[in-house]
Amino acid sequence: MVMGSRASLLGIGTAVALLATQAFAQESTSRLDQVLERKVLNICTTGDYRPFSYRPDGANDFVGIDIDLGRSLAKSLDSEAVFIQTKWSDLLADFKAKCDVAMSGISVTLPRQREAFFSEGYLVNGKAPIVRCDDVAKYQSTEAINQPATRVVVNPGGTNEKFARTNLANAQIQLFPDNRVIWQEIAENRADVMVAESVEVKLQEKLHPGLCAVNPDQPLQYGEMGFLLPRGDVAFKAYVDQWLHLAKSTGEFDRIFDANMK
Repeated sequence: MVMGSRASLLGIGTAVALLATQAFAQESTSRLDQVLERKVLNICTTGDYRPFSYRPDGANDFVGIDIDLGRSLAKSLDSEAVFIQTKWSDLLADFKAKCDVAMSGISVTLPRQREAFFSEGYLVNGKAPIVRCDDVAKYQSTEAINQPATRVVVNPGGTNEKFARTNLANAQIQLFPDNRVIWQEIAENRADVMVAESVEVKLQEKLHPGLCAVNPDQPLQYGEMGFLLPRGDVAFKAYVDQWLHLAKSTGEFDRIFDANMK
């Protein structure tokens, strides 16, 4: 028994030493050090998702909550924020190939978590419908939307499409490629419903008279948002989480959020 216990302890000690060695090796090659050295923070973003990331046709710069947060994160690293446009279907591939962080109103999902780290969540969100205001009473639940006569429009490649495919399979699902103007499909009666993040539909309600968000404070599905970070890079994740904590504690996050919701 003594020998067995001693062997077990030696095994535990070896495992701890191995973990410590791996942690040291990882820390010495952290993306944090690379960003500090190159003075550039490469940020993947879609540019099609108000109020988080948006770039109108012909514009040089992105605007939005995550764009302002990205610039704040870069400034904290004494670096320049360089935004690299992607699309939802290519988000993970582009992030892993080209970027240090992805910031675009990204929903935290377990499939994404398999391929990357997430920062601490910065916003509790959820899926909510937006419809023509005359139809609000008609589309109060997933069951009410999930009917053969309902035309559901979605942007391809992200969690909006996944929600529709999973929960609204009986409805007519229509893909529309440009998330910036997808709302016109509902306003002009080519579609009936879009289900998107509650923060987004609240803003689109303000921007499109005649469209109304349906129960955005009681979403159809719980959700959180976070920033995509390189998988396994503990040092970089710890830095981003600490920056985010301070941004929230000092009021910077609220100022950025409020400014982009107008």
